[in-house]
Amino acid sequence: MNKIGDLRAEIDQLQEAVVSHAVVDQAVGVVVTLGGLRPDQGFQVLREVSQHTNVKLRQVSEQIVDWVHSEQLSDEIRAALDKALATVRST
Repeated sequence: MNKIGDLRAEIDQLQEAVVSHAVVDQAVGVVVTLGGLRPDQGFQVLREVSQHTNVKLRQVSEQIVDWVHSEQLSDEIRAALDKALATVRST
């Protein structure tokens, strides 16, 4: 019985990872489009925003994806995003 519980927990974790990865990929697409960047630069921007705001990468990604639909982004994330885009563009 314990093995079944372990397998169910592993399946749940894998499903969560797939969803998380999809959200991050979508946010990379938004940042790439917004900044005219390469995909690797888009991921770099997300990572910098996450680090500078102390918000998990998935949560930053969710906010950016939601921003496309709601046109609302927290001031903290927006400022960090603007700064990260400027940094990446200058390199």
